[in-house]
This record gives sequence, C-alpha cells and structure tokens, in this order.
Amino acid sequence: MGYRVGIDIGGTFTDFALLKGDEVILHKNLSTPEDRSVGVMTGLKKLAEKEGLALADFLAQCDAIVHGTTVADNTLIEMNGALTGLITTEGFRDEIEYRRGYKENIWDVRLDPPKEITPRRRRLTVPERVLADGSVYKSLDEAAVREACRKLVKQKVESVAISLLFSFVNPAHEKRVAEIVAEEMPGVPISLSHQVLPRAPEYDRTSTTVVNAYVAPRVNHYLERLVERLHEAGYQKRLMVMQASGGVMTREYIEGAPIRVLASGPAGGVIGSAHVGAAKGHPNLLCVDMGGTSYDMSVVLDGAAPAEAGWNMHHRYLIGVPMVQVETLGAGGGSICHVHNGALQVGPASAGSEPGPICYGRGGVQPAITDALLMLGILEADTDFAGGSFSLTRKGVDAAFAKIGAEMGYGAEDAAFDCWRMVNANMSQAVRRTVASKGLDPKDMVMLAYGGNGPVFAAIQAEDLGIAKVLVPKASPTFSALGTLVADPAIDEERSYLSSADKVDGERLKGLWQDLEARAGRYFTDAQFANDQIKARYQLKMRYPGQNWTLAFDVRVNQGLGDLSFVDAGIGVRAVELFNERHMAEFGHVRDDEMPEITGLRLVTSVQTPSPQVSAGTSAPRAAAKAARSRRANLGRGYADTPVFRGSDLRAGSEVAGPAIIEETFTTIVVYPGWTACVDDAGDYELVRT
Repeated sequence: MGYRVGIDIGGTFTDFALLKGDEVILHKNLSTPEDRSVGVMTGLKKLAEKEGLALADFLAQCDAIVHGTTVADNTLIEMNGALTGLITTEGFRDEIEYRRGYKENIWDVRLDPPKEITPRRRRLTVPERVLADGSVYKSLDEAAVREACRKLVKQKVESVAISLLFSFVNPAHEKRVAEIVAEEMPGVPISLSHQVLPRAPEYDRTSTTVVNAYVAPRVNHYLERLVERLHEAGYQKRLMVMQASGGVMTREYIEGAPIRVLASGPAGGVIGSAHVGAAKGHPNLLCVDMGGTSYDMSVVLDGAAPAEAGWNMHHRYLIGVPMVQVETLGAGGGSICHVHNGALQVGPASAGSEPGPICYGRGGVQPAITDALLMLGILEADTDFAGGSFSLTRKGVDAAFAKIGAEMGYGAEDAAFDCWRMVNANMSQAVRRTVASKGLDPKDMVMLAYGGNGPVFAAIQAEDLGIAKVLVPKASPTFSALGTLVADPAIDEERSYLSSADKVDGERLKGLWQDLEARAGRYFTDAQFANDQIKARYQLKMRYPGQNWTLAFDVRVNQGLGDLSFVDAGIGVRAVELFNERHMAEFGHVRDDEMPEITGLRLVTSVQTPSPQVSAGTSAPRAAAKAARSRRANLGRGYADTPVFRGSDLRAGSEVAGPAIIEETFTTIVVYPGWTACVDDAGDYELVRT
C-alpha cells in the first residue's frame, strides 16, 4: 500500500496527515525553529513507528510527500531575510518607495513606511531602455552594470533582484545583466523580474521580485536541506511543495520563484475546507484557523477558493503572484497576555514553541492564551497534550495571572477569563472586517473551524457573528497538512499582452501560450505525470479602457497540452462575449459601446490526484452520549461542574449538549451553552445553535 504524507509547519507545531488508503492518521510535534527540517524528520519517524516500519522502509512506500511551509512568511514577519540589492533601469530607482501612493491606514499620520528590504544605497540603476513594444530604445551599458555589482559587493549584498523596464516583453537586457552579476558576484542568488512576475505594472513586478530575492536564500536553503535529509533517510521521489495559489508542485519548480510558497500553509487549510464543504453540502464557508501563533480567516464561495493575483499587500509589500486570499491576525494559543499602560492586551507577540506558554513547562514566563484555557478548566494539567507529545503543568500559571489581576484590580481567574474574552473579541472583529470587505453577511455562511485551537473558540465566535452552524473536521488539528493532500499539482502562470480586443494578433497569443505550455509540460514531466493527465485552462485577462483592474476568465479548457486550435480569427469576438458575461456577473453591468482590451493571458494547469474521502453527513440514529468525567470549568457563564467527553468514545450519531467539553487527541472542542454537537459518519463534528 502506498502512503501519502501531508506536512504543515506552524510557528508552534509541525502537523502531519498520513493518507493510508481511505484512512487518515494524524500526528503533531513541536516545531524546531533552529532547523525546521529536524521537526519534519522527527514527525516522519513517529509516523513510521505507528505503522510498525523503519523510517527507510516507510519512506520507500511513500507515493508522495507534500509540504506546506511558513519559512517565507516567517522571514517577512521577522525581517531577517537576505541582504538584498536591486538593479533597475536608470530613472526608476525609487519606484519601490512610491508604492503607488498606497497607505494601509490613510487616517494615521504617524504610520511609518514599511521596513526597507532594499534601502536606497542598495538600489542601483543602469542606463538602458526597452519600449512597450519590445524594441530597444537605448542599449544596455554593461560597464555600468559591472560598477553596480562592485558597489553591491562592497555592501556585502547576499541576493540580487533585477527589474528592468518592460523586460516582460523583451527580457534580453535583463538576461544580460544577470550574466554579468553572475560573473561579478559568483554564488549570489539572482531574481529576475521577467521570471518571477512577467507582467505589468512596473511596481507590482519590482515589489514581487524584491521580496522574492529577500526570502529566496532562506526558502531554498531550507527546502534543499529537507530534500537532502529525506534522500538520506530513503525517500527518492520528488518533494511536492504547497503554493500560495492552492496547488502543489515540485521543489525544483518552486526554486525558480520561492515567493510562490508565501502563505502556502494557510492556503492548504482553505483548499481542504472547500473539499469538506462540497462533500457536506455547504458551498459557502467562513474558514477559521487558530493555531499556536496566528488566526487565519478566509472564505469559500460556491465550493471554490479562487486564487487571484491582485493587490496582495502581505507584510506591507505587494506580492503579485496568484494567492488564495487569507487574512491573518496575531492570535493563537501562544499569544502573550499582558498589561500595557493600564489596559489588558493579548498578542500579537507569541511565545511560539520555544519556550512556549508557561504551562508547557519549557521555561516560559509570560502567560499566553493556552495558560488562560488551563486556568478556565477548558484544558487540564497533567494529562496528554498534543497527542501525548507532553503534559501541561499548572506550575507558575496561577502566579502569572495573579500578577495581571493585581494590575487590573481583580483576581487570577478573572484575569484569565478577561484574556479569553479579549482574544475572542479580537478574532470576531477581524472576521467582521474580512467578510464586510467582500460584501458578505456571515449569517448566510457555515463556519468551518480547524487548527489546534480553532474548535475551542468556534461556537462562541459563531454566536457573536450570528452563524447557526459550525463544522469541525475530526482532522481539524492538522487540517492544513491534510489540505496539502487535497490540493492537486498545479502551475498557474501568466504573460502580458496588450491589445484592443478587435485587433488581436492570434499568432502572438498562440506563441505566448506555447511558451507557458512548454514550461508547464517540462515540470509535470519531471514530476512523472503524462500529458493526458493535465487539465489546461487557457485564460485571458481583460478590462474596459480606463479601468485599473482586470478580470480573468476561461477561453478554453482542454485535457492535455498542445491543442491551440481555438486561437483563430474569431478569438477576439469570442473574448469580448466572454468578458462581458464575466463583467456582468461580477459588477452587474457591461459597457456595450466600449471595446474591451486584453492585458494578458494565463495558463492554469493541474493534475487530479487521490484525495481523502469525506462523508456527506450522518446516517446513524442520534443518541445522547455519556460523559467520561467532569471538571470545574468556565465556558463564559462562570465556573461550574462541566461534563467532559472523550472523542474516542463517541460514535456516529452521538450527541453532546452544551455546556460540555470534548477532548480529541490533538484538540479540544468546546460545546458552549445553547449549542449541541453531533458526530457524523466520518467522525466529523457538526455544532448547531439551539
């Protein structure tokens, strides 16, 4: 039997989902920030032991290992990427600073600009100019390139971004600059804008390329180290890596533009949510993921989590590659509770896994949300935690909250409860902002909660938001890891092509799509997929004259690459019809008297692979479950003797009426007063407000 392993590294835990036929086996262990590949190998060894195999034998039987990583995210959060230099066209040195005049909070006159990845002294220009049609207006000054390299060497630059004007139309100058940089700065990673984001506008392309150069050394080093460890241990297949677009692809593909893995961990959870929601008849979902460090929010509409290359100001830099839209808040089990200027605050700083919350017993001294849950009785000391990885301890927790209570004027238990209330309010308010910005009403959606702490807060958040139903998959503690197994191998790339729709050059379009086909075909072949397995969506990006933003839509969907017969003399007319349909669906109107213009084309290719099966619902008769024990706990209405259920005791049809606590192997599900939980045929939970 072949195994498939999904892995997701978080700030606190590294999660694993093992697909063995139709069975899913979960595992968690603490992340190892000093070398995250160590935590990955530790988890794989534990999975092998569960299967009664040596690690080498287990890895030899793995058909695929799929990995989502937060290395790029952490690099931007911690701002500890490579010392990055930029070489650009003369006259465009400061474009990265202009940022289109964009400011996240226009009312905050004190808002500092983003921390500079490339300060002005490391942004150098060279005389050259390529025009919008690809013609060369001014030849490249190679001597200036070499002088720029010498200046960057003196500044000990570790990674170089190259972004020249209109290089996405004619990359000749950019390629030559890269050759010179390789000669003058041997061994220094180079990021080329025509490879990272081969499209207009200039700021988007430059910003994305600079961020790519900043994170590339760390991401590539980590993936190379992981592949090396895997091969040494006996895994000989290609490592598949989760992308921000929601697809997976080989590490070799990611190596060319590691920016594609930014936010790949949360993307896995959204893809998994869409899979589960579709199976259970809930196409519109509010997805919430609360782990040890962060709280991620996203929406699934009509059963899909579309990836768009739009205005993605992640960590205050624009990232122009396609990304599943996920909003992140610094709220997790490790979020630190403290008093600042007389006010109680929770997060965004996190205790992480080293040392972790006080109750981990690993040297932490600052109280975190996990400590508050222990104080409230939602968690219990001296019992297995995180699947038996370790036990929580009460030592030092009471004193820490007593200190907070003393500053606020009440006792330790009240301080823990207020921390619980505050983090819940922060998360609920963040959800309101997210759905309101999309024109959605949470009352019309079903909440799907996952992550180690998501099910702890899900029902009370749903009540705040007016949501009547919550889904908690049995695999919720490692749901993003499971989502990597749901995601299909995919490549999503685009090219710029500027033309009025009534003046389309069919041969030019065909040539650009052929280039994208060749790239996709090469990487799919390397991953051992045949051409007839590849689903290809040929898309155009269009807008009306004067519009800033474009809409992408399918022109043709083929099974297999190579058939471009649809690119004929009538493609412009068909494109206008399809664009108008898309515009009407999106905005409710069309401009019949205006000729739309094409701004680019896109090729989205994917291969369907085996996914975990999901039950549609509950067929077993419902019956009240019997509690295993009880303990003193506060579920929002004061301390009371609260029934505690073991998830392993519950069967399909088991019902648990709140207030109650359900202890699963890797998470705790809180059934708040006024709610009822029922187990379906797959062991997943459905919580309904009664």
